[in-house]
Amino acid sequence: MNNQIVWVDIPVTNLDRAIDFYSALLAGEVIKQTYNEFNFGLLPHADTSVSGCLIESPVEHINEFGPLIYFNVEGRIAQAVEVAKRFNVKIIEEKFQMGEHGFRAVIKDTEGNKIALHSSVG
Repeated sequence: MNNQIVWVDIPVTNLDRAIDFYSALLAGEVIKQTYNEFNFGLLPHADTSVSGCLIESPVEHINEFGPLIYFNVEGRIAQAVEVAKRFNVKIIEEKFQMGEHGFRAVIKDTEGNKIALHSSVG
């Protein structure tokens, strides 16, 4: 698998719901883990330290600090947008071509974070 992202902490208000959403969207298992009594969801990743996690946070952090992250949905961007729609999330920008840089769609996830889906092919 190519890297989904380099690394990022994504704030969420409902960890289990967010794990279900990202597992379906990325077509890979998000693994719930605990470290020192801290629960988080580890995103799918290659055999490197390149990845990210979902962390429970107050809603204020999501609205104020939620980053825009580009997720790799190589070759299946239209399918990923359809998966997002099944979760009744807001589609901010439908799939569009970014010139030589491929295709992007921007959505809100189930927790209110604005994220981008990217593929080099449409």
